[in-house]
Amino acid sequence: MVIKIHGHAIAPLVRLVAEVCREKEVPYELVNVEVYKGEHKTPAFREFQPFGQVPYIDDNGFILYESKAICKYIAKKYASQGTPNLVPNDPKEEALFEQAASIEASNFYPFALGIATEKIIKKHRGLEPNEVRVSELLNNLSAKLDVYDVILGKQAYLAGGSITLADLFHLPYGTIVFEELGYDMLENRPNVARWWKEITSRPSWLAVKAKA
Repeated sequence: MVIKIHGHAIAPLVRLVAEVCREKEVPYELVNVEVYKGEHKTPAFREFQPFGQVPYIDDNGFILYESKAICKYIAKKYASQGTPNLVPNDPKEEALFEQAASIEASNFYPFALGIATEKIIKKHRGLEPNEVRVSELLNNLSAKLDVYDVILGKQAYLAGGSITLADLFHLPYGTIVFEELGYDMLENRPNVARWWKEITSRPSWLAVKAKA
């Protein structure tokens, strides 16, 4: 069966779910949701995603929302195909994966999302960005990336020697901050730059980078 991804093709977290489907060689169908028209806030959409956010998936009647939960589900359900060990099974390796996923959730995502909100989402809403807030977010993210550079100087990926979902979780908003908005935060962090080049050059990400 084909997994149905309900969301807008260019939404960052929709593209993340599509990327993981491609990593695991899982066919998917994008069911378009016109977020700029507010379709994700309608009662019909909220029946399946009560917070009114994209994406959610329908896997042959199994409904799941929250993008990172969706990615973990796909990686574990289809563990035997595609890129191996995106969520490791060994208890110690899984613990290191969860540690790395927590690093992204606490030390990267809030700052990258905040920058994207100020510089892009506000623009779509006809609002001006708070440049003081942007500067604060950039300074915080810069300090976190200094620590990333130390970690990635000791190992290839955030959870160890193999790529996991924890690395892939950085793709959508990292691309916005480093590439679309052009904030150069990699030049003086060679280990982060090496890691970023590697994960962004994966065919699965290149296929969905512009749209799912």
